[in-house]
Amino acid sequence: MTSEEDVRTIALSLPETAERPHRQLPGFRVRDKLFARIHELPDTLFVRCASIEERDELVAAESAKFFITPHYSGYPGMLVRLDAVSKADLTEVLTEAWRLMAPKRLVRAFDAGEAG
Repeated sequence: MTSEEDVRTIALSLPETAERPHRQLPGFRVRDKLFARIHELPDTLFVRCASIEERDELVAAESAKFFITPHYSGYPGMLVRLDAVSKADLTEVLTEAWRLMAPKRLVRAFDAGEAG
């Protein structure tokens, strides 16, 4: 089980991430590109995915943790149930969402242990 504070701690530990409201809720951006945000649904996080296909695979494999609403059916993003996901899983989905939106040079520096 994780919390909004866990989301904040993990997201802000990623290089060049800033918290800025999105629809009056906490949003997390890398160089002003949104990669995750607290959702209107209770104990729920939205994260970007690489593709709809990847998202659908995750949702099908772990529907207790990940899901979508009809609003996101044609969009490469998913919702995460914070009360069902481990800190390790949360770290993984946030980091992957960050990678999608971060500049390639920043991702390379992060992978090399040079970004901070």
